[in-house]
Amino acid sequence: MTTVRRCTAALAASAVLCVAFAPPAAAGGDRSPAPEPTAGRSPATAPSAMRTDPSSAPAQDSSGTGSAASGTESAAGTGSAASGTDSAAGTGSAVSGTDSAAAGTGSAASGTDSAAAGTGSASAAGAAPGAATIVIPPGLYGDKDPTRDGVWRQSLSMLGQAAAHVRPGDQAVIWLKSQQCASGAFPAFRADPSVPCDEKTAVDTRSTAAAIQALSSLGEQQLPMDHAISWLRSVQNADGGWGQRPGTASDAGSTSLVIGALTAAGVRPSSVRTRNNAPSPEGKHAFDALVRLSIPCGAASGADAGAFAHRPDASGRLTADDGATAAAVLAGVGKRMVTSPVAPGAAPTCANMKGTETDPNADLPPERASRNGASYLAAALATTGHLEARPTAGADDGIRAPSPDFENTAAAVVALTTTGYGDRANIALEWLKQNCGAWAQASGPAAYAQLIFAAHATGTDPRNFGGIDLVQRLNETGPAPKYIAPAPAPGAATGTGPGGAATTATTAAESALGADERGVLWLVGIALVGGVGIGYLLGNRRRTGRA
Repeated sequence: MTTVRRCTAALAASAVLCVAFAPPAAAGGDRSPAPEPTAGRSPATAPSAMRTDPSSAPAQDSSGTGSAASGTESAAGTGSAASGTDSAAGTGSAVSGTDSAAAGTGSAASGTDSAAAGTGSASAAGAAPGAATIVIPPGLYGDKDPTRDGVWRQSLSMLGQAAAHVRPGDQAVIWLKSQQCASGAFPAFRADPSVPCDEKTAVDTRSTAAAIQALSSLGEQQLPMDHAISWLRSVQNADGGWGQRPGTASDAGSTSLVIGALTAAGVRPSSVRTRNNAPSPEGKHAFDALVRLSIPCGAASGADAGAFAHRPDASGRLTADDGATAAAVLAGVGKRMVTSPVAPGAAPTCANMKGTETDPNADLPPERASRNGASYLAAALATTGHLEARPTAGADDGIRAPSPDFENTAAAVVALTTTGYGDRANIALEWLKQNCGAWAQASGPAAYAQLIFAAHATGTDPRNFGGIDLVQRLNETGPAPKYIAPAPAPGAATGTGPGGAATTATTAAESALGADERGVLWLVGIALVGGVGIGYLLGNRRRTGRA
């Protein structure tokens, strides 16, 4: 009996050690995602595009949504979207979806996070001479002023790590969760989380939605996610959509991003309805608002045909917005920020379906609107391989020439690839590989994350993206990760790009989900065998001593 008890104790101890040192589970949502829509049907969930009001403080965008009709979810358990915000500072952005430095991304001139950023350091980047030094809180990614984009860049960074099978450090998770207000909302940044939020705290839907998706990638975060969703429900507009700030008009970016957050938390966006500013089963939902921002197909729309607008101008006119379009394309087919590739099919086309002369978008299904948007993006990329940022006023009051828009180009790659048009994104993917280095280094963690999204969606190795290890560079901008999955062996990567390796890439991404679990089983088996051996030796030694 003594030997049996010792063997049992050894086995138990081995099992405990095994669990203690096992790698963390792959990132994923806390609830099962909404069912994937079938081809030709309007999906139940979709992602988000963004843009912020010039009057609003933080501007973040991203789109996240459920799973596409023809695609599969990524290892990160999140989908992909892009969008832009209208914040007063900065220019429009795509993948991260912001127009300002607040998005944590953009061109070097936007003054966003630098690649070499660490944590716990002080930085007054972008501040006027003599301005107060900004202290970067421990746990935050990047070394630039987080006032306008702290939660945004933190959320994208954690999602980028999840896509690369990296578990963020506890300090990063604690910082993000500490930003949440008692109402459930997230602001762009709170310097002192111990001070309760009040009416002056600039909470916004994009920071909140991005944080929900990041928390979803961690698992076991349903309580703060539910709390944040409750707040989003409380600020839904009567048309079913969301503006960046509560009370502002619905825009494609914010609406798409909220759609992704709902999906990530296991909530069907079409079930969240409002009527007369109150929840109602007969009210409008997010897809109602999103489709109304789709520019009708046809000669009258010119080059903007099929695109999505940020929102109507004062006269009600819709103007194409690349960031909003990339995000809404993902939203229409049910994708979140991190997505797996889909085998490419026929070229996208633009069609109004059942529209009338006075209302071309009447009865337009979200998926059809999404594919119209894909047609617009494919045409926009065909010439140069990249999208261009809108001209902005220069210091001399002149108009600066258009410049490459890295964020929206990366967002377009994700959108096209995950809607089954990856062959139309090849030219943009190669352009990013050859030209993204300086932009990503100047822009920082959110930019690296956005490029990882594009790599993941196309089956490209993010550790060798045009010779750049995006994963390493992202990890270096924040707290030390808790776990980093081994890099794939040469030749065993996820594929060669969106043109032909979609199925292979998807299989690799799906198999990665179970890699940690298989590793745990092997460790348990080894520990059990070791425990039996130890027990046998102890028992034999005991018998020998008695003899």
